[in-house]
Amino acid sequence: MTDKLDLQTADGVSLNVERIAALFPHCVTETAEGKAIDFDLLRQELSADIVEGPKERYRLEWPGKREAIVTANMPTTNTLRPVREDSVNFDTTENLYIEGDNLEVLKLLQESYLGKVKMIYIDPPYNTGNDFVYRDNFAQDSDEYKADSGMTDELGNRLVANPETAGRYHSDWLTMMYPRLKLARNLLTEDGVIFISIDDNEVHNLRKMCDEVFGEVNVIINFIWELPRGINAGYISKAHEYVLVYAKNISTLKLFHKDYPEVSIERCNKKIDARHPESSIQFPAGVEYEGEDKVIEGVIQGSESIRIEGKMIFQNGRLSEPVTLYAGWTMKDMIQNWLRGEEITDLKGQKIKRFFFKENGRLYSEKTIEFDSPKSILRGFGDSQSARKEMFELFKSEDFFDYPKPLSLLKKFVTFQTKKNDIILDFFSGSCSTAHAVMQLNSEDGGNRKFIMVQLPEKTDEKSEAYKAGYKNICEIGKERIRRAGKKLTTPSGSPEGGEKESAPNLFENAESVQLLPSGEVGRGLDIGFRVFRLDTSNMQDVYYRPQDYTQEMMNELFANHIKPDRTPDDLVAQVMLDWGLPLSLPIEQVSIAGKTVYKVAGNALYCCFDEGIDEEFVRALTSPPGSRPHPSPLLEEREQERGAASALPLRIVFHDYAFANDTAKENVRQLLKQLSADTEMRVV
Repeated sequence: MTDKLDLQTADGVSLNVERIAALFPHCVTETAEGKAIDFDLLRQELSADIVEGPKERYRLEWPGKREAIVTANMPTTNTLRPVREDSVNFDTTENLYIEGDNLEVLKLLQESYLGKVKMIYIDPPYNTGNDFVYRDNFAQDSDEYKADSGMTDELGNRLVANPETAGRYHSDWLTMMYPRLKLARNLLTEDGVIFISIDDNEVHNLRKMCDEVFGEVNVIINFIWELPRGINAGYISKAHEYVLVYAKNISTLKLFHKDYPEVSIERCNKKIDARHPESSIQFPAGVEYEGEDKVIEGVIQGSESIRIEGKMIFQNGRLSEPVTLYAGWTMKDMIQNWLRGEEITDLKGQKIKRFFFKENGRLYSEKTIEFDSPKSILRGFGDSQSARKEMFELFKSEDFFDYPKPLSLLKKFVTFQTKKNDIILDFFSGSCSTAHAVMQLNSEDGGNRKFIMVQLPEKTDEKSEAYKAGYKNICEIGKERIRRAGKKLTTPSGSPEGGEKESAPNLFENAESVQLLPSGEVGRGLDIGFRVFRLDTSNMQDVYYRPQDYTQEMMNELFANHIKPDRTPDDLVAQVMLDWGLPLSLPIEQVSIAGKTVYKVAGNALYCCFDEGIDEEFVRALTSPPGSRPHPSPLLEEREQERGAASALPLRIVFHDYAFANDTAKENVRQLLKQLSADTEMRVV
């Protein structure tokens, strides 16, 4: 096809910029309007003297950085709405799957999960020129929105292509990532860690940005992930990617855990030299011995010689008489402390179980190796091709997701830093490899780690295999993967049935929570469920009119019930939990008290009742419930546990504002509640 003539002359400015860029490439920069020449740098290149200009600083700058900082600090009025029909074991699970723009979701999680997430893993867009970035422009009006050429997700969030030819190629990516990392840092525990997958396109910028957000002192490593298959395009076959690892506070961080603890046996003496000078240790009778009964005297020969003062007499697996030994000891203080009956740990905090003599008369230590110092090059963890085969085992297709991460890699990261009850967050969750890895690791070691997955419901291409199979957006793929992976882990045969898409209600109707132990025994305990929440606008009515446009009738209707008509009690309970800083994973029980529906969150942590006709009689019934006393959840703060243990009364209670006949009735209820339960805090929505 013949190219169409553009019928205009060449752009002289663009040509000049290209000519300058060929001579002085570092003088080309990105501005808010696109690529431009940094004239201060250009003047310096053309002068033998130092040219006056902006004050030099060592920092990462880009057009949009101030906007990114403002964006991170900007409050949100959005909320999360439960989606029971997509969930699995909604009432009992502690796992979360959240659909929506991760920036807004991270803001909503700030109260409930502040300092509670032990590990974050993210696999953000690599900015290859072929993927999309989020446009976080909240000031855009409706006309600009309609004129926007970018694509949107199903909830109207803007996604824009970011080709390498774009004037703000790096800047747009940095502007997207910066506020998300700032908010994510707040969620980490003091000893928490974040892992970020990336490739060569932005690893240099990501490292500088993370140095600023987390502090340069808190960098742990920039892992090189070796890929078994290289990308054979260009001059060099690319056979690696990167995983940046940062701690929130490296001074509180312990060493990484091993996959499984190991027993280590080490000899306790070395060649006598300046580092290990000869010294003596007196050993009492009773130290363990492994070998046949014997007597050793004189010198135990070898490069690491031991001189014996007296005799070493071994009988019945013990040293039968005290003896003094001279050697180049490696653990002298630890040996002597152990001989005094103290509990001993090495420099990594690993417990030394015992010291004992072997048949050759030498002293050895036995300890449990719990911590690992992994190599900076990650080998043997597969690549996206092996990860696609893992998808095939679940979906009978490798083409549902382009670049998933392999389970072995993510399991390794989860093992490094989490214990059996920690929370793991992934806010670019994609195909949900992280959730799959968490459940599989729990099934292997009996853990109860919880995951929070966040993903924008980006539409799948209508030509893709995923779309043809019925998955209209990425979230549908991720949720279905968790369902199928959970079923595979709890099915004795070890594989999900069939390859067709199954809906959550049918697949897990009446499903029980089970645990698959390392021996293969199926037992109760493994949490394969997840609560689905969807980002949406506030549950409260929007106000569009100017004050002078309201009539009295409109005012009466608005203030009679300011909750949007399509919102349910489940929606309100979720928003109340977020506003009060309660984790969304807490158990929720629905009970009837005095003919009204009450939602009890984590026993007596929170009561919600949105029925009408709240009066003093109902409060008396509420504060004197029949049956056993509710118990506070172990997930509550220590202060709440103490209060909950002292009383069966609710710590917090929420009513609907229109549930009272008038303000006097509301105040009467408030005062009565103070009399009957002084520690209960009452609010209305």
